[in-house]
Amino acid sequence: MGYARVDSCELHPSISDLQATQPSSRNRRLLLIFCLLALFLLIASTTSLSVVLILHHKPTNSLNVRTPTKAISRTCGLTMYPSLCEKSLAQYPGATEASEDDLIHITLDMTMHRLTMAFYGAAMVANQSTTINGRARAAYDDCMELLDHSVDHLSKSLMAVSGNNSNSRDDVLTWISAALTNQETCNDGLEEAEDPNLNVEMQTHLKDLTELVSNCLSVFAAASKNQDFAGVPIQNRRRKLLERDDENTNKFPHWVKRRDRMLLQTPASIIQADIVVSKDGNGTYKKISQAIKAVPDYNSRRTVIYIKEGQYDENLKIGRKKTNIMFVGDGKGKTIIASSRSVEDNYTTFHTATVAATGTGFIMKDLTVENWAGPEKHQAVALRISADQSVVYRCNIIGYQDTLYVHSKGNSFANVTYMALWILYLVMQQWYSKTAAYGPGNPWTIRKTPSRLKTESTLTKTLAYRSMLVG
Repeated sequence: MGYARVDSCELHPSISDLQATQPSSRNRRLLLIFCLLALFLLIASTTSLSVVLILHHKPTNSLNVRTPTKAISRTCGLTMYPSLCEKSLAQYPGATEASEDDLIHITLDMTMHRLTMAFYGAAMVANQSTTINGRARAAYDDCMELLDHSVDHLSKSLMAVSGNNSNSRDDVLTWISAALTNQETCNDGLEEAEDPNLNVEMQTHLKDLTELVSNCLSVFAAASKNQDFAGVPIQNRRRKLLERDDENTNKFPHWVKRRDRMLLQTPASIIQADIVVSKDGNGTYKKISQAIKAVPDYNSRRTVIYIKEGQYDENLKIGRKKTNIMFVGDGKGKTIIASSRSVEDNYTTFHTATVAATGTGFIMKDLTVENWAGPEKHQAVALRISADQSVVYRCNIIGYQDTLYVHSKGNSFANVTYMALWILYLVMQQWYSKTAAYGPGNPWTIRKTPSRLKTESTLTKTLAYRSMLVG
């Protein structure tokens, strides 16, 4: 008889089956090592977290705060805000290794950097907010425009003290002083807008800017008192703020070029204009704003725009990029530029101007500028001048309140009549400045600017205004 035969595989599992059901000793060792490693990492991370928390709650280590050098302390001792000056310079790259001479350059560079950062930071406010409107929007736009101008002023100042051009120390003082005025104008506009949310958002970017620009001005002014600029390599150091030429001393300051003086004294009928504006269509353009737009940006040559007789109801802006523009009219009371913007129309005082000139080298002669907004509309500027080396000659400036707004930089007013039908407010908002009055038989003398001129007052004497540091 036969017996059933049991296969050996049924009595003894294969090696592969054992491996599938039981871990090998090698795997057990690996598993043990892995567990120990995980435990070690857990303990290490817990210890690290404890150290971080302890350090976080400890006072700031003095090693992380740069101590101002003696050069920084001496330099900042010249400023109105020495603590801010020391803190900002000590943290700025290269300042702690710099000499006092080098700190003048570094202060300019640091201030320009902060202004640039403020400009880009403030630009984001409008993108993040949908509630900016009315006068708040106007104030915001003012600040953005003024920040842009301030960055440009500091950039030109830095180039000048680096010896890259022929600008004088007086130009640099004027530009920095203008940047300071810009910050004050921006802050004033934000306060007038009465929008707490906008003010808070903007101040996060504008914080300390006014003080920093003030410090920058103080540092440079202190250095410039010495004839050699305390080592600052700048050109034309002998130029004076109220320096006179022998020729035409009774009419124009020295910085008015000879060709421009000839144009100012030449009748409109003889001048070869580059652009002609006429309301009847017998010119290059019908609107003055079109003529301004046609002028190339940063124009190095004088561009004459002849504006024929008539009333042009426009608000004109000669921006920073529109340089060396000259308006020539057919005479006071014949060529009239008029508008009626006022603060009651949700504009800031800065932007109510009928004509606002910022581009360097702006000249205007033989015409009338008027803002006919009534006294109930409050501030309503006819002419605002922020342009450096600008000239207003044989013009009428007419308005009710804040008729003439001389905002900043160097200007000359010759044979100009300011007429206020209600009240005239001659705004001299330039910090560290004086006004010089001069004319026939009256050489350069300093006199105070009247804060308010009463009803129907006129001021016909030749005036010149140039930024100056007081004492």
